[in-house]
Amino acid sequence: MPTYLIQFAQSHEEFRLPELLSLAKLERINLECDQDKYRLDNPYFKITLDSDEDARKLIRRSILIKNIYALWAEGNTYEEVHTQVKDQPELWNGKYDDVSFKFTVSAFGSTVTVQQQRDVINSFSYLGFNGPISMKNPDYRFCVMEDYGGGPPVIGVEPTRKWIYMGVMVAKGSRDTVQKYNLKKRKYLGTTSMDAELSLIMGNQAQAAPGKLIYDPFVGTGSFLFTCAHFGAFTLGSDIDGRQIRGKTGSAGGVAGSSVKSNIEQYNLQGRVLDSLVFDVCHHPWRAKAWLDAIVTDPPYGVRAGAKRLGRKEDSKKPLQMRTYEGEPMHVREDYYPPTKPYEMSEVLADLLNFAAEHLRVGGRLVYWLPTVVEEYSSADLPKHPSMTLISNSEQNFGQWSRRLITMEKIREWDPSQVITAQDTESSCIPTEQQTTTTPNKTQETVPEGAVEDPKRPGHYLFREKYFSFTRNTPQSTSSPSESEAK
Repeated sequence: MPTYLIQFAQSHEEFRLPELLSLAKLERINLECDQDKYRLDNPYFKITLDSDEDARKLIRRSILIKNIYALWAEGNTYEEVHTQVKDQPELWNGKYDDVSFKFTVSAFGSTVTVQQQRDVINSFSYLGFNGPISMKNPDYRFCVMEDYGGGPPVIGVEPTRKWIYMGVMVAKGSRDTVQKYNLKKRKYLGTTSMDAELSLIMGNQAQAAPGKLIYDPFVGTGSFLFTCAHFGAFTLGSDIDGRQIRGKTGSAGGVAGSSVKSNIEQYNLQGRVLDSLVFDVCHHPWRAKAWLDAIVTDPPYGVRAGAKRLGRKEDSKKPLQMRTYEGEPMHVREDYYPPTKPYEMSEVLADLLNFAAEHLRVGGRLVYWLPTVVEEYSSADLPKHPSMTLISNSEQNFGQWSRRLITMEKIREWDPSQVITAQDTESSCIPTEQQTTTTPNKTQETVPEGAVEDPKRPGHYLFREKYFSFTRNTPQSTSSPSESEAK
């Protein structure tokens, strides 16, 4: 199988490999790679594919891949690179004689002067390309890429070249799509509208494609409806608060009278975004089983938008009676908002996984964000369900807290007897060997006979309270997350 070189964007490094593997599965491409050689601090990654056509299919909708090259040679020195190229004349001899081309030299972790670029290009003169040179729109792009590593530069010290790649560009990714859905250009926004780049990545993780049906149970202002529909899927959303869906006159960040419908029209997605409904997902109306191809959502953390579900607080002193306003029952008014009570993150996760296990088709994916406290997080914190398996777990770090993009896939039919609870997402997901650990330099406390030791709480437990304790104790800084990054 031919070897190809992927050039990733230096953005969202933990998300790049999961997106690549998701797209390979979606396109049914035979991809082989050594995942242990993937590095977060480096944009280059080698894979093997069956053909150039597979390479084009693989990255045609990728957000985090810039380019893919058919790799002709690699080595520590240019002598090694030239030797490999000359030993494979079938790659170039007579194939590119009369086509337009462009030859570029670039470097990662350093710079290459114009004179150095000319010297490198001239050293490949034996290739004998006689076609016209086209700098703007060539038929083929031949590229030499020098890798100096991803370490920080040291003043006064010349970086050391670690590797050289040489090949021909096969295809470009789809990073330009990010600008189309840029929040700054969107007509209607809310405080929880998701960044366009991450929304598109989630669409790829969910393997959104024509003919699929994708649902967001916490739809808000509908960011995921648009990006998944962009990839051809039919999308549907719901939210307990219809005010976000309907919008309002003069809404912040948008224009007068803007709403989710305004964005659908802006992106010309009327035929794919089916609708946004108003109900509590804990009391949803869906009766069909296994009817969704994917669930893509950003559950409410209770930070920017309070996590709520229908019901009254247990300590509420108000009597249960029908309320009226100007003689009209409150529940029949258009602006009626039903009574709600807090929805703790552990409860949200349990309900979300149970819903996914019941309503996804086998092979369908659940893609969601999990907020967590960095110092308290461990890999055992991730909620589990017997019908679901973990595909990827990628972190976006904000300092003391982070959010993780979790991708799960349904692997077996739903069993109504296998329902997880909020307590399962709080403690039972912790393996026994991790529940009784000893902190260095501290003596392990003995548990009285007959008592039950309180297991470690996951990093997302009571996240809202912990988040606000950070903001109270930490001065504001330029690195703090924006409104769209804290839900």
